[in-house]
Amino acid sequence: MTTINNPSIPLASYRFYFDTDHPVRLPDYPGSAWRGAFGRALKKAVCVVRDTPCQQCLLKQACAYSYVFETPPPVNTEKMRKYTATPHPFVFRFTAEKSPQEFSFDLNLFGHGQRFFPYIVHAMQIAGQDGIGGNRQPFRLNKVDAIDFQHQHVTVYQEAELRSQQSLQAPPLSEMPEKISINFHSPVRIKQDNKNLAAGHFNFGALFGALLRRISMLSYFHTDTPLETDYAGLASAARNVQFSAENLRWYDWTRYSARQQTEMQMGGLLGSVSLDMQGLENFWPYLWLGQWTHVGKGTSMGMGAYTIEPASLSNA
Repeated sequence: MTTINNPSIPLASYRFYFDTDHPVRLPDYPGSAWRGAFGRALKKAVCVVRDTPCQQCLLKQACAYSYVFETPPPVNTEKMRKYTATPHPFVFRFTAEKSPQEFSFDLNLFGHGQRFFPYIVHAMQIAGQDGIGGNRQPFRLNKVDAIDFQHQHVTVYQEAELRSQQSLQAPPLSEMPEKISINFHSPVRIKQDNKNLAAGHFNFGALFGALLRRISMLSYFHTDTPLETDYAGLASAARNVQFSAENLRWYDWTRYSARQQTEMQMGGLLGSVSLDMQGLENFWPYLWLGQWTHVGKGTSMGMGAYTIEPASLSNA
């Protein structure tokens, strides 16, 4: 393997707090509903060229909605030239905490997407007012906290006041444990040979390949320091790595796409996999960073969320 460089993506994590007058009625994985409402609200707030597709708009390279939600490739891009959109500079992340008439979620914002944060806060406020989900339940945005890498909260928006924030930082790399458990908190959907990987066929090569592509694209399109590393060498080595334990199940999930006006199957795997990390030092920085970027299909709506925990070697 040739040069291996650690990935680095400056980012910020925010927690949005809402309340509502009626018991919260949202699906177990409400990312599709929130992302759709957020996109509509952001376009409503900033679009000055109505009824013009973003791809045909003269303002697409300078527009907050276009960058955050459509994310077109720059005109001089060397990657994804055939694609009309690149990875979005954000992901939703939903906690398991439930409250009758309060709701919160986290939003991870990557690189240059930070400059549009005031627009995002404004759009979230509008989205809540317009209503979320099929029953259009209204939510009031109360405050927004920035959460640092030590899990400390600082309020950055409250009572219509947006406060100054610290500059973005990349997540510091933790020391690599001897053995880890990767716990998937929302469905992870990864394809291999054009087929969704189900339990029993899920493998480290496919997982790492998807993660490597995602981190590469995010760093290329949303930061000033594109990732330079031995892509082929890493991908090849990953195909030889085996999980030491696997506890996964398929979760069926159907969502309605207002844009395509059809139902879409978005099922994925939930559960955990374990890895003995001896000799896997080159993979560790990517696995660690992936806790903030997510992996697989539907990441911006919160899919492919995972955390890493040290695991006992005796539990392999």
